[in-house]
Amino acid sequence: MHELALIDELCRIAQQAARDQGASTIHSLLLRIGNLSGVDAEALRQAFAVVATAPPWSSTRLELEVVRTRCFCAHCRQAFRPTDLIHQCSRCGALSSDVLEGRELELVSMEVS
Repeated sequence: MHELALIDELCRIAQQAARDQGASTIHSLLLRIGNLSGVDAEALRQAFAVVATAPPWSSTRLELEVVRTRCFCAHCRQAFRPTDLIHQCSRCGALSSDVLEGRELELVSMEVS
């Protein structure tokens, strides 16, 4: 389960960022996860639940924003949301490999004090 390794790294990054801001408590973390990122949102929540059993994470809230895939069709010059793993334009039927959104894995914000 690589989500546990991701949470460990996220916690390390968040702690360092909080220290850099002179904060001692992290109240919440907001992560943006694309549905093509290879990260299972539920497994990430479970991994954080394991980490959150001990301080300093026991009072931290994890919020996940899952980003749906959005592609660009070079043929009809339109952005579209594919309905499956084959990124076929819903307007003209052309296939697209130009993914605009859906690969994200980023720490968007954190609330500290």
